[in-house]
Amino acid sequence: MDVSLVIPVFNEEDNIDPLLAEIQAALGAADYEVIYVDDGSTDGTPQRLRAAAESFDRLRVIRHDRSCGQSTAVWTGVRQARAPWIATLDGDGQNDPLDIPKLLAEACGAAVPGQVPLVCVCGFRRSRRDSWLKRFSSRIANRVRGTLLGDATPDTGCGLKVFSRAAFLALPYFDHMHRFLPALFLRGGGGIRSVEVNHRERTRGVSKYGLFNRLWVGMVDLCGVAWLQRRSKSPKILDS
Repeated sequence: MDVSLVIPVFNEEDNIDPLLAEIQAALGAADYEVIYVDDGSTDGTPQRLRAAAESFDRLRVIRHDRSCGQSTAVWTGVRQARAPWIATLDGDGQNDPLDIPKLLAEACGAAVPGQVPLVCVCGFRRSRRDSWLKRFSSRIANRVRGTLLGDATPDTGCGLKVFSRAAFLALPYFDHMHRFLPALFLRGGGGIRSVEVNHRERTRGVSKYGLFNRLWVGMVDLCGVAWLQRRSKSPKILDS
């Protein structure tokens, strides 16, 4: 199996069928699986997923008994995945599945001698289709995060990423960790890269994120990740 797609969702009933159809068209005959992690949805999402799984044998559905947040949903999906590479994307339809093969090819490309092995390829939404407030707050957050953590990633909030399953499972798990994956992978000694991807307007459903439900926890988490970085040691092993 080439890749496992992990898609965390909460109350996205109207986006299930259209996104699955796009995934099938984008990946074609590739060897892949799709893992939807329903994070305690209270709408018709569970029913839509059960119906989709009956006709799409590549789809696996995992359901949390209550909402635990996006990071926990991703963590659940990665642990259940079967492929060595993971692709994550948001379930709201704003990420374009056509970008997945491009990111996967970049991640699986030939290693360059003398360079750190690549473990994560991050999507970069250069032209975002969001409100001005969301674009402004993300721009500020990326600058602050990049300055303090040195993660060399222009868009850490993009849900579209391809990364090594083994490298992810070696990371320290905590709530909201998905916002800091590039810095955490770098801390673990892996290489990261950003690739420009398409971004689309949300046409169905309602956004679950706002400025104030991310601001304060983001600041606390930022301090925590900076603390982890300062205490990490990555010695080079010398030949005997």
